[in-house]
Amino acid sequence: MPCLCRGFGLRSFDSAAAGKRPSRPEGPRVIEFRAVTKRFDDGTVAVNHLDLTVDAGTITVFVGPSGCGKTTSLRMVNRMIDATSGTILVDGKDVRSADPPTLRRGIGYVIQQAGLFPHRTVLDNVATVPLLFGWTRRKARSRAAELLELVGLPASLGKRYPVQLSGGQQQRVGVARALAADPPVLLMDEPFSAVDPVVREGLQDELLRLQAELDKTIVFVTHDIDEAVRIGEKVAVFRQGGVLAQYAPPAELLARPADDFVAHFVGKDRGYRALSFVDASGVEIREVATASIGDAVSQASDWRLVLDDGRQPRGWLPAGSTVDGQVTEDGLEPGGSLYTLGTPVRGALDAALSSPSGLGVVVDEEGRYAGVLTARQVLDLIEAQRGSRR
Repeated sequence: MPCLCRGFGLRSFDSAAAGKRPSRPEGPRVIEFRAVTKRFDDGTVAVNHLDLTVDAGTITVFVGPSGCGKTTSLRMVNRMIDATSGTILVDGKDVRSADPPTLRRGIGYVIQQAGLFPHRTVLDNVATVPLLFGWTRRKARSRAAELLELVGLPASLGKRYPVQLSGGQQQRVGVARALAADPPVLLMDEPFSAVDPVVREGLQDELLRLQAELDKTIVFVTHDIDEAVRIGEKVAVFRQGGVLAQYAPPAELLARPADDFVAHFVGKDRGYRALSFVDASGVEIREVATASIGDAVSQASDWRLVLDDGRQPRGWLPAGSTVDGQVTEDGLEPGGSLYTLGTPVRGALDAALSSPSGLGVVVDEEGRYAGVLTARQVLDLIEAQRGSRR
């Protein structure tokens, strides 16, 4: 999870998009949609001739406006809805050949607001599917306790009921429950849409961390393009009428929208979003004057960055400011976001633009101060990289 330092934003502005996910060997095409159509009884076509392959061990995001068929497509995988025509294969097997309840037990499913059983404790909620598979209660609860730790929840929450948890905690429990029987496929239907933006970003980071450890095949539905490009390894954009408009890696989607609909949906600031996939290793960081909490400092003409005992940034002393006695956190100017070394250039630019001093603070993976940079440096690097591609 990202570290929050006083006066500064999230430690890594978009480390989730840093391209740091471990490389995966070529595997089977786990989920295939072959000419899949869903037409409801009233004649409404929710999904129209969908051809799409979700590769093994990847996160694929379905995104689009309301009523475009993304959730219907997801729910046809575990037969919560049956296709009208076409074929859906999971590990090469037609889902229509499987008994629906049996199929669903082997596919993790996470929905909005977690969908937890209110009359069961957190531990028993997570243990639900293993018990359906015939596990003993002791074994199922032991597995549930392991998963609570895996999703970043303390064991003490296991005895509570869902109503006693925050929205973010409930969503983590929902993810743990979906993983309980170790399914190879995980379906997630707008799982983070009901929580506030800060919690949502933390849950996205947690999902990416879990994926790096567990290597599941994940299909994730959202209406938020920022969420889609942040977590997806490939993104499927649906238009009204259940038509697939474009299916591509996020960087390609942002750089080369297939048509006007996709360009409009992705948004006018797609150039800024695309910086999440640009390497920032060419930006040279430099030193800035620093002080430590508890120091006695004199007046200075330049901004000074204040660090704690662990050399983590805490805030700024403005140019010309004086301190009566020792530096305390209460007297500091709040900082902007922090840029983590090795992550994309978007985080570097945001750190510089959000800093009151105009100097973006750079930290290492442990959150320790490493130097500063300016927006001009970042923009020069972007221009240089564009020039090299011409």
